[in-house]
Amino acid sequence: MTASTLRIPVGDLTFDAVADGPEDGVPVLLLHGFPESSWAWRNVQPGLATAGFRTVAPDQRGYSPDARPTDAAAYAIEEVMADALGMADDLGWDSFHVVGHDWGGVVAWHLAGRHAARVRSLAAVSTPHPQAFLDAKSAGPQADGEDQAAKSSYMDFFREEGSEEVVVADGSAVFRAALAGTGLDDESVDHYIAQHDTAEKARGLLNWYRGATPDDGTRVGDVTVPTLYVWSDADAVFGRYAAEATAGHVTGPYRFETLAGVSHWIPEEAASQLTALLRDHLSIA
Repeated sequence: MTASTLRIPVGDLTFDAVADGPEDGVPVLLLHGFPESSWAWRNVQPGLATAGFRTVAPDQRGYSPDARPTDAAAYAIEEVMADALGMADDLGWDSFHVVGHDWGGVVAWHLAGRHAARVRSLAAVSTPHPQAFLDAKSAGPQADGEDQAAKSSYMDFFREEGSEEVVVADGSAVFRAALAGTGLDDESVDHYIAQHDTAEKARGLLNWYRGATPDDGTRVGDVTVPTLYVWSDADAVFGRYAAEATAGHVTGPYRFETLAGVSHWIPEEAASQLTALLRDHLSIA
């Protein structure tokens, strides 16, 4: 099958997206994270398409050129969650499976917890349940030396006004090194840097951090829909404490899979493993 591009209007914004699979296939919304784009799913969509799933991977708010508000408040969880629901509405999807990585995973957890009537199943990639993440941050250093608060300290810098100038300085040298240092492959680093190489573009990405509030995670609640959580033990962003604590926030059917030796960038680094897990999960859910 051949992927195609879409333009999806939601209110005053228009989102670029990549679709694959039969138009009458079971609908799956793929939500990327920071600083990715729909390109992150390029090696996942074909495998889902051949299994009969209709996948749509949008470039989310701040990433699509025609959906890039400058105000940080426009990136509150309610806004980015409404984007996903609005895209599903435009696509004619009364209900759908949602798969999310990194920030896309945050949106996916909120959708599953707060709009269960619309969500057939959830697959969270890397991202733990938001309440488990908050609990891990407040738990302090663990016996094995893991410290979720320390892992997440970069978020404080991203929230600072003007940090986008640092991100793009000297050809995005520091940003490039940070992405490579957390395990992202060179091709993906080059692609994402090229997409976000100006302060204006980088601001849209960083506004996801600025628009978030400390209590966002407390509003998700327990998730009742069938849930797959795929975590990797070489993740530099999310540690084992939050990953293992996630089970306590899912009351529906739950599957937890750990990818050994894989970095935070599961869709890019372990697409074949992820696709196999998703095909199984989506076929059962």
